[in-house]
Amino acid sequence: MIVVDGIHKSFGGFKAVNGASLTIKKGSITGLIGPNGAGKTTLFNVIAGVLKPDSGRVTMLGEDITGLPPHQLFHKGLLRTFQIAHEFASMTVRENLMMVPGDQAGEMLLNTWFTRRKVAAQERALSAKADEVMQFLTIDHLADERAGNLSGGQKKLLELGRTMMVDAKMVFLDEVGAGVNRTLLNTIGDAIIRLNKERGYTFCVIEHDMDFIARLCDPVIVMAEGRGLAEGTIDEIKANEQVIEAYLGTGLKNKIKEGAA
Repeated sequence: MIVVDGIHKSFGGFKAVNGASLTIKKGSITGLIGPNGAGKTTLFNVIAGVLKPDSGRVTMLGEDITGLPPHQLFHKGLLRTFQIAHEFASMTVRENLMMVPGDQAGEMLLNTWFTRRKVAAQERALSAKADEVMQFLTIDHLADERAGNLSGGQKKLLELGRTMMVDAKMVFLDEVGAGVNRTLLNTIGDAIIRLNKERGYTFCVIEHDMDFIARLCDPVIVMAEGRGLAEGTIDEIKANEQVIEAYLGTGLKNKIKEGAA
Protein backbone atom coordinates (compact mmCIF):
# COMPACT_ATOMS: atom_id res chain seq x y z
CA MET A 1 0.00 0.00 0.00
CA ILE A 2 2.66 2.51 1.10
CA VAL A 3 6.40 2.50 0.45
CA VAL A 4 8.57 5.12 2.13
CA ASP A 5 12.07 5.36 0.69
CA GLY A 6 14.85 7.41 2.30
CA ILE A 7 12.75 10.27 3.70
CA HIS A 8 14.62 13.18 5.26
CA LYS A 9 12.98 16.13 7.02
CA SER A 10 14.85 18.75 9.04
CA PHE A 11 13.75 21.78 11.03
CA GLY A 12 16.69 24.13 11.15
CA GLY A 13 19.58 21.98 12.32
CA PHE A 14 17.37 19.28 13.82
CA LYS A 15 16.90 16.14 11.71
CA ALA A 16 13.43 14.98 12.68
CA VAL A 17 13.36 12.24 10.03
CA ASN A 18 16.76 10.99 8.96
CA GLY A 19 16.58 8.57 6.04
CA ALA A 20 13.47 6.65 7.14
CA SER A 21 12.33 3.78 4.93
CA LEU A 22 9.42 1.44 5.56
CA THR A 23 6.70 -0.55 3.83
CA ILE A 24 3.04 -0.78 4.88
CA LYS A 25 1.42 -3.86 3.38
CA LYS A 26 -2.08 -3.63 1.95
CA GLY A 27 -4.65 -5.00 4.38
CA SER A 28 -2.37 -4.79 7.41
CA ILE A 29 -2.61 -2.98 10.72
CA THR A 30 0.97 -1.80 11.11
CA GLY A 31 2.19 -0.39 14.42
CA LEU A 32 4.75 2.42 14.56
CA ILE A 33 6.39 2.84 17.95
CA GLY A 34 9.39 4.63 19.37
CA PRO A 35 10.37 7.19 22.02
CA ASN A 36 9.23 10.79 21.93
CA GLY A 37 11.30 12.64 19.34
CA ALA A 38 11.88 9.53 17.22
CA GLY A 39 10.24 11.22 14.21
CA LYS A 40 7.02 9.19 14.07
CA THR A 41 4.53 12.07 13.77
CA THR A 42 6.80 14.02 11.43
CA LEU A 43 6.98 10.98 9.16
CA PHE A 44 3.16 10.69 9.29
CA ASN A 45 2.91 14.35 8.32
CA VAL A 46 5.25 13.85 5.37
CA ILE A 47 3.34 10.82 4.10
CA ALA A 48 -0.02 12.58 4.55
CA GLY A 49 1.13 15.72 2.72
CA VAL A 50 1.10 18.05 5.72
CA LEU A 51 4.89 18.50 5.34
CA LYS A 52 7.07 18.25 2.26
CA PRO A 53 10.20 16.12 2.68
CA ASP A 54 13.66 17.52 2.08
CA SER A 55 14.41 14.37 0.10
CA GLY A 56 13.12 10.86 -0.39
CA ARG A 57 10.05 9.32 -1.96
CA VAL A 58 6.60 8.06 -0.92
CA THR A 59 4.46 5.83 -3.13
CA MET A 60 0.90 4.56 -2.66
CA LEU A 61 -0.10 1.48 -4.64
CA GLY A 62 2.88 2.19 -6.88
CA GLU A 63 1.99 5.83 -7.54
CA ASP A 64 4.44 8.55 -6.49
CA ILE A 65 2.56 10.75 -3.98
CA THR A 66 5.59 12.57 -2.57
CA GLY A 67 4.66 16.10 -1.55
CA LEU A 68 1.03 15.92 -2.72
CA PRO A 69 -1.21 18.15 -0.54
CA PRO A 70 -3.69 16.53 1.88
CA HIS A 71 -6.77 17.34 -0.20
CA GLN A 72 -5.38 15.42 -3.18
CA LEU A 73 -4.42 12.48 -0.98
CA PHE A 74 -7.91 12.61 0.56
CA HIS A 75 -9.42 11.93 -2.86
CA LYS A 76 -7.00 9.00 -3.30
CA GLY A 77 -8.27 7.46 -0.07
CA LEU A 78 -5.36 8.37 2.22
CA LEU A 79 -6.43 9.98 5.49
CA ARG A 80 -4.91 10.61 8.90
CA THR A 81 -6.21 11.39 12.36
CA PHE A 82 -4.44 13.52 14.94
CA GLN A 83 -3.26 13.02 18.51
CA ILE A 84 -5.55 15.92 19.46
CA ALA A 85 -8.93 15.43 17.80
CA HIS A 86 -9.92 18.13 15.28
CA GLU A 87 -13.70 18.16 15.60
CA PHE A 88 -16.01 21.06 14.75
CA ALA A 89 -17.06 21.72 18.32
CA SER A 90 -20.29 23.67 17.69
CA MET A 91 -21.65 21.13 15.21
CA THR A 92 -23.38 17.89 16.13
CA VAL A 93 -21.76 14.50 15.68
CA ARG A 94 -24.01 13.81 12.69
CA GLU A 95 -23.13 17.17 11.11
CA ASN A 96 -19.41 16.54 11.63
CA LEU A 97 -19.76 13.30 9.68
CA MET A 98 -22.01 14.68 6.94
CA MET A 99 -19.61 17.45 6.00
CA VAL A 100 -16.68 15.09 5.26
CA PRO A 101 -17.36 14.01 1.64
CA GLY A 102 -16.18 16.56 -0.89
CA ASP A 103 -17.90 18.08 -3.92
CA GLN A 104 -21.31 18.25 -2.30
CA ALA A 105 -24.01 19.95 -4.38
CA GLY A 106 -25.09 22.12 -1.44
CA GLU A 107 -21.65 23.73 -1.28
CA MET A 108 -22.58 25.90 -4.29
CA LEU A 109 -25.05 28.70 -3.60
CA LEU A 110 -26.73 28.46 -7.01
CA ASN A 111 -27.50 24.79 -6.43
CA THR A 112 -29.43 25.62 -3.27
CA TRP A 113 -31.67 27.85 -5.42
CA PHE A 114 -32.04 25.89 -8.66
CA THR A 115 -31.37 22.23 -7.81
CA ARG A 116 -32.94 21.94 -4.39
CA ARG A 117 -34.14 18.39 -4.97
CA LYS A 118 -30.64 17.25 -5.83
CA VAL A 119 -29.23 18.93 -2.72
CA ALA A 120 -31.96 17.47 -0.51
CA ALA A 121 -31.48 13.97 -1.92
CA GLN A 122 -27.73 14.14 -1.35
CA GLU A 123 -28.21 15.35 2.22
CA ARG A 124 -30.60 12.46 2.92
CA ALA A 125 -28.04 10.02 1.58
CA LEU A 126 -25.27 11.58 3.67
CA SER A 127 -27.46 11.52 6.78
CA ALA A 128 -28.21 7.83 6.22
CA LYS A 129 -24.49 7.14 5.74
CA ALA A 130 -23.68 9.05 8.94
CA ASP A 131 -26.30 7.04 10.84
CA GLU A 132 -24.75 3.80 9.58
CA VAL A 133 -21.27 4.97 10.62
CA MET A 134 -22.45 6.00 14.09
CA GLN A 135 -24.18 2.67 14.59
CA PHE A 136 -21.03 0.82 13.50
CA LEU A 137 -18.98 2.78 16.07
CA THR A 138 -21.69 2.51 18.78
CA ILE A 139 -22.01 6.29 19.08
CA ASP A 140 -25.48 6.60 17.52
CA HIS A 141 -26.83 7.77 20.89
CA LEU A 142 -24.61 10.86 20.47
CA ALA A 143 -25.90 11.81 17.00
CA ASP A 144 -27.36 15.16 18.06
CA GLU A 145 -24.76 15.99 20.70
CA ARG A 146 -22.41 18.88 19.99
CA ALA A 147 -18.99 17.42 19.20
CA GLY A 148 -17.30 19.81 21.63
CA ASN A 149 -19.14 18.11 24.49
CA LEU A 150 -17.74 14.65 23.75
CA SER A 151 -15.13 12.93 25.88
CA GLY A 152 -11.64 12.39 24.51
CA GLY A 153 -12.41 8.81 23.53
CA GLN A 154 -15.69 9.73 21.87
CA LYS A 155 -13.86 12.38 19.81
CA LYS A 156 -11.38 9.73 18.67
CA LEU A 157 -14.30 7.55 17.58
CA LEU A 158 -15.74 10.53 15.70
CA GLU A 159 -12.42 11.00 13.89
CA LEU A 160 -12.45 7.33 12.95
CA GLY A 161 -16.02 7.78 11.74
CA ARG A 162 -14.97 10.58 9.43
CA THR A 163 -12.63 8.20 7.62
CA MET A 164 -15.62 5.89 7.08
CA MET A 165 -17.65 8.61 5.37
CA VAL A 166 -15.37 8.40 2.33
CA ASP A 167 -14.43 4.70 2.47
CA ALA A 168 -10.73 5.36 3.02
CA LYS A 169 -8.10 2.94 1.73
CA MET A 170 -5.19 3.96 3.97
CA VAL A 171 -5.64 5.49 7.43
CA PHE A 172 -2.87 6.82 9.66
CA LEU A 173 -3.86 6.96 13.34
CA ASP A 174 -1.71 9.19 15.56
CA GLU A 175 -1.91 8.14 19.23
CA VAL A 176 -5.54 7.14 19.10
CA GLY A 177 -5.29 6.02 22.73
CA ALA A 178 -4.03 9.33 24.15
CA GLY A 179 -6.36 10.53 26.91
CA VAL A 180 -8.81 7.68 26.33
CA ASN A 181 -10.14 5.43 29.09
CA ARG A 182 -9.65 1.69 28.77
CA THR A 183 -13.30 0.90 27.96
CA LEU A 184 -13.46 3.34 25.07
CA LEU A 185 -10.01 2.30 23.88
CA ASN A 186 -11.29 -1.26 23.60
CA THR A 187 -14.25 0.04 21.58
CA ILE A 188 -11.88 1.93 19.27
CA GLY A 189 -9.74 -1.19 18.90
CA ASP A 190 -12.80 -3.27 18.04
CA ALA A 191 -13.79 -0.75 15.35
CA ILE A 192 -10.29 -0.72 13.82
CA ILE A 193 -10.20 -4.52 13.66
CA ARG A 194 -13.67 -4.67 12.06
CA LEU A 195 -12.79 -1.99 9.50
CA ASN A 196 -9.65 -3.92 8.64
CA LYS A 197 -11.27 -7.34 8.36
CA GLU A 198 -14.73 -6.45 7.04
CA ARG A 199 -13.99 -3.44 4.84
CA GLY A 200 -10.37 -3.92 3.88
CA TYR A 201 -8.97 -0.76 5.46
CA THR A 202 -5.20 -0.59 5.83
CA PHE A 203 -4.00 1.11 9.02
CA CYS A 204 -0.75 2.46 10.40
CA VAL A 205 -0.93 3.24 14.10
CA ILE A 206 1.35 5.39 16.26
CA GLU A 207 0.76 4.42 19.86
CA HIS A 208 2.60 4.22 23.19
CA ASP A 209 0.17 1.70 24.74
CA MET A 210 1.93 -1.60 24.17
CA ASP A 211 -1.13 -3.66 25.07
CA PHE A 212 -3.11 -1.84 22.37
CA ILE A 213 -0.31 -2.35 19.84
CA ALA A 214 -0.02 -6.04 20.77
CA ARG A 215 -3.74 -6.57 20.30
CA LEU A 216 -4.02 -4.88 16.90
CA CYS A 217 -0.72 -4.68 15.08
CA ASP A 218 1.34 -7.03 12.96
CA PRO A 219 3.95 -6.03 12.00
CA VAL A 220 5.34 -3.50 14.45
CA ILE A 221 7.98 -1.01 13.25
CA VAL A 222 10.27 0.71 15.74
CA MET A 223 11.69 4.17 14.98
CA ALA A 224 14.59 5.85 16.77
CA GLU A 225 16.53 8.97 15.88
CA GLY A 226 14.49 9.58 12.75
CA ARG A 227 14.86 6.21 11.09
CA GLY A 228 13.66 2.63 11.35
CA LEU A 229 15.39 0.50 13.97
CA ALA A 230 13.57 -2.83 13.81
CA GLU A 231 10.47 -4.57 12.43
CA GLY A 232 8.66 -7.74 13.42
CA THR A 233 5.86 -9.18 15.48
CA ILE A 234 5.26 -7.66 18.90
CA ASP A 235 6.96 -10.69 20.52
CA GLU A 236 10.01 -10.26 18.30
CA ILE A 237 10.15 -6.56 19.14
CA LYS A 238 9.88 -7.26 22.86
CA ALA A 239 12.79 -9.68 22.63
CA ASN A 240 15.00 -7.42 20.51
CA GLU A 241 17.90 -6.26 22.68
CA GLN A 242 18.73 -3.34 20.38
CA VAL A 243 15.16 -2.08 20.60
CA ILE A 244 15.04 -2.44 24.37
CA GLU A 245 18.23 -0.45 24.84
CA ALA A 246 17.53 2.26 22.26
CA TYR A 247 13.80 2.65 22.89
CA LEU A 248 13.38 2.11 26.61
CA GLY A 249 16.83 1.86 28.13
CA THR A 250 18.25 -1.20 29.81
CA GLY A 251 16.55 -0.33 33.11
CA LEU A 252 13.14 -1.18 31.68
CA LYS A 253 14.22 -4.36 29.92
CA ASN A 254 12.32 -6.71 32.17
CA LYS A 255 9.14 -4.62 32.08
CA ILE A 256 8.73 -4.65 28.32
CA LYS A 257 9.48 -8.38 28.18
CA GLU A 258 6.63 -8.88 30.61
CA GLY A 259 4.40 -6.60 28.51
CA ALA A 260 4.06 -4.06 31.31
CA ALA A 261 5.83 -1.10 29.72
